[in-house]
Amino acid sequence: MSRNLTAYRVMATVVGVLLVVLILVGVPLANFDGSPMWGLFDSTPMWVSTGSDANNLGEMITTYLGIAHGWLYMIFLFSAFLLSRRAGWDFPFTLVTLVCGTIPILSFWAEHRATERVRAEHPELA
Repeated sequence: MSRNLTAYRVMATVVGVLLVVLILVGVPLANFDGSPMWGLFDSTPMWVSTGSDANNLGEMITTYLGIAHGWLYMIFLFSAFLLSRRAGWDFPFTLVTLVCGTIPILSFWAEHRATERVRAEHPELA
């Protein structure tokens, strides 16, 4: 189970960092140019101008990092699910752990919470 915990922790950290960069850096740089966004908002804040270096950087981040994050998130889900089965987590704890992996910053709390539980319930891993 030590391998499962390590794989989960690595994937949770990688996915968490990528999600923070994607959501807190890439999306604002790519989309906050005063134009409508995703059909939900009439206009966004005017932080960057369309076609600027910052806007192009945001487009690159959202495109490439977004794709990488999507694939790595699937690996994260798989590693978290395997750990949950090996550690004997109940369904609510597993679900919260998996869902929190989709929320920037909160994913780090979920990883810490899951690691603490595994170490408490399986002292041989401490």
